[in-house]
Amino acid sequence: METKRVKKFVGGQAVIEGVMMRGPKYTATAVREPGGQIVVDTKPTSSISDKYPILKKPLLRGCVALYESLVIGMGALSFSAKAAGEEEEAMSNKEIAVTMVFSTVLAIALFLALPTYAAKWIPGVGDNHFVLNLVEGAIRLLLFLLYIWAIGQTKDIRRVFQYHGAEHKTIHTYESDMPLTVANVRAHSRLHARCGTNFLLIVMVTSIFVFAFLGWPSLWERIISRVLLMPVVAGIAYEMIRLAGRSENVIVKALITPGLWLQYMTTREPEDDQIEVAIRALETVRPAEEDAYES
Repeated sequence: METKRVKKFVGGQAVIEGVMMRGPKYTATAVREPGGQIVVDTKPTSSISDKYPILKKPLLRGCVALYESLVIGMGALSFSAKAAGEEEEAMSNKEIAVTMVFSTVLAIALFLALPTYAAKWIPGVGDNHFVLNLVEGAIRLLLFLLYIWAIGQTKDIRRVFQYHGAEHKTIHTYESDMPLTVANVRAHSRLHARCGTNFLLIVMVTSIFVFAFLGWPSLWERIISRVLLMPVVAGIAYEMIRLAGRSENVIVKALITPGLWLQYMTTREPEDDQIEVAIRALETVRPAEEDAYES
């Protein structure tokens, strides 16, 4: 039986006036400066799971990937803000840590505490614990969709969403073994199965089913239980995203279709100069041809 060879994963993230790409060996953030030049910040790609291989096991690797993506993403955003002229200097590691803690607390308050508090006040829900948990999940999902829609109305975020589209199109071109030219990138879809938007939507939906069987204890017990179980939910969502990235199974494709639809909100068609930035980032991190495939 012949072994199928596939391109090694390259992931990315849109930043302020730029794109971050993470390859097997390097991570690069390319940003267009106010003067029009593209500057690139390149760092070696490393993971704590290289030191502790057990963290590469299913479910555990999802938690590691989420944490490292947040850290790397914050660093890329800090560099892009400085390069784009929006900040005088990049954030220090301490400032990045404080920002991450604040963002995490805010996310817990908005997407965990508020929905579980509000569910009880929805008319007609009653005291059925299973139904209360389902209603809580529906509120959480609605808040998430409203949040995505609201931030997409601002001019600055719309430009970030254009770079998001450029990132996806460029990765599609790389995975299709086509030369990284603006014309080739332009022809590809701005939707991608491994997108972080897909991941977040799967987290929201998975949490509905996981939390539905927890009963309905006190408010603080509900909040704490949901926080403690989020790594489990994130681990499940990560495995689904990995599967979707390479599977042609009809059922898998159907499960990720809502996440692809949601990307119509979180991506925009990029301009040519934005595609150029995404290409520069990916060219910096793409592995050599002899090392670009895995079984």
